[in-house]
Amino acid sequence: MESSPPATKAARGGRRGGDRKKSVSKSVKAGLQFPVGRIARYLKKGRYAIRYGSGAPVYLAAVLEYLAAEVLELAGNAARDNKKNRINPRHLCLAIRNDEELGKLLHGVTIASGGVLPNINPVLLPKRTTGSSHGEKEKASSPAKKSPKKG
Repeated sequence: MESSPPATKAARGGRRGGDRKKSVSKSVKAGLQFPVGRIARYLKKGRYAIRYGSGAPVYLAAVLEYLAAEVLELAGNAARDNKKNRINPRHLCLAIRNDEELGKLLHGVTIASGGVLPNINPVLLPKRTTGSSHGEKEKASSPAKKSPKKG
């Protein structure tokens, strides 16, 4: 004969001792990596509005997580293209400036040690001739001969 468990929770008078449920964070509930609770605290502390809904920090965390994932994926691709295992500021800059929407979003942002996109104005490139033979292409790439200077 087994004895029944001690008195129920209600009989004990609430939560004094015994098993306590493990707390589940708002980020876990929302299925996000970014901290929903911290963003909620920053929203309160920042005094951006008198009141805000309980879904606001969840939505904001989801948007920030999406943007971070997008930038990191593109920067990772840029790093792999340059045969590197580590993302550096140059890769971030290339990723952002080559993407139309991210470039528009971060138009006025300067990334330290990011550099600029490689770009040469077509006007500055040497002129090409329309000849089809191989010899004419070599002439076009060599510098033009100048007339001898008058002494």
